[in-house]
Amino acid sequence: MMPVSIKRAYEKANKNDGVRILVDRMWPRGVSKEELEIEHWMKEVAPSNELRKWFDHDQDKFEEFKKRYKKELAEVEEAKKALAELKQITIEKKKAITLVYGAKDEKHNQAVVLKEILDHQRV
Repeated sequence: MMPVSIKRAYEKANKNDGVRILVDRMWPRGVSKEELEIEHWMKEVAPSNELRKWFDHDQDKFEEFKKRYKKELAEVEEAKKALAELKQITIEKKKAITLVYGAKDEKHNQAVVLKEILDHQRV
């Protein structure tokens, strides 16, 4: 399996990114389709609007956010399907995968959680 990395939507795409997948429900502000250079936009794998609003990128809530987000990914049908599809992409593609997100905080966001999940599925 190829490595999974994460990158802010506002950073330039480069050839080392491999397959770029946007993992936000909302399109990043001020970034054109051409600039973003994504192959997939997987809205359903992003946290629900309720969870996103509750978390509000508060670092102190991150551990609880991770728990709640993983629960959503395990229990909400559309999220479960999207995660399965994302896992399939990481297995099938023979190049790197980059999860693209819009949040300012690079350490406390859903892409970090998704990368953790994907890294743990590797054998």
